[in-house]
Amino acid sequence: MKLLRFARVAVFSIVLGAPLLLTACQQQDSASPWQLTDISGHMPDLMFRLTDDQGKAVTAADYRNKVTLLYFGYTHCPDVCPLTLAHLHVVMQRLGNLADGARILFVSVDPSRDTPEVLHAYVAAFDSHAIGLTGSPSDIEALTKRYRAAFSREPDKRGGSYDVSHSSGIYVFDASGKARLLATPTDSQDKLVHDLHLLLSPGDAK
Repeated sequence: MKLLRFARVAVFSIVLGAPLLLTACQQQDSASPWQLTDISGHMPDLMFRLTDDQGKAVTAADYRNKVTLLYFGYTHCPDVCPLTLAHLHVVMQRLGNLADGARILFVSVDPSRDTPEVLHAYVAAFDSHAIGLTGSPSDIEALTKRYRAAFSREPDKRGGSYDVSHSSGIYVFDASGKARLLATPTDSQDKLVHDLHLLLSPGDAK
């Protein structure tokens, strides 16, 4: 399967430290326990009403008691999305059993092509903790605006295909749905593992 083969190649590339496509810009309080950007109190709680990759209507409440990583992307993305999911897959592997307390929520910004079935095949190729989410264009747009993300469909190419430009931030919410951290695809696996370990280990980070 082409997608599975690409996922494996992408994981391999990241393990070897291949550079990612976007750059990060952050400032961090030296006294902070976090290595990613702390957005506590600056972003709203996790809230949405969408359809998951099993075709089931879900809300943010369905993921309470899980640390969630919210990412906006689309399955036809040629570069950043597969690399980011492969990056997060390695992070999940490094977390070991703690990863069972986390979910990667991959929200499609291309709902016309990303049906639940397409999303399910896509995210399953990367990581068992990943869940594809889709919804109406208005619901997707409202959610991106809630987290100050953005996306736009590019002009059609020959054959009717098209790309979608989109933000690439990874929003991390704690088990109560509070926004805690913001990562970019260029943040190292070490930073993600460090901060997710704090969120997933009871009593370590408040």
